[in-house]
Amino acid sequence: QVQLVESGGGLVQPGGSLRLSCTVSGIMFSVYRMGWYRQAPGKQRDLVAFINSAGVTNYPDSVKGRFTISRDNAKNTLYLQMSSLKPEDTAVYYCRCVDCPGNYWGQGTQVTVSS
Repeated sequence: QVQLVESGGGLVQPGGSLRLSCTVSGIMFSVYRMGWYRQAPGKQRDLVAFINSAGVTNYPDSVKGRFTISRDNAKNTLYLQMSSLKPEDTAVYYCRCVDCPGNYWGQGTQVTVSS
């Protein structure tokens, strides 16, 4: 009964900022590693941010310094703060429990970076 609900996407101009949220239910959220992923048209779904239960984060070079993942365990919510957005960041963004049994995805939230 794991559920993940992403929100916060939208249309932003290059250089702009956006904050995504993912509300998680059905697990003891605080103990699990979580990640944000994105999938652009015609491309694979790739990890863009990772956070473990202790708050240690990791990012690929494509977003390092621009994206920040965080979690609020009291609210069972995962966040992705995105800044200095580029057109190549355009994609559907998904959250995921990295080490939960099974493979669960939310519905995703569309981020479009365009002038």
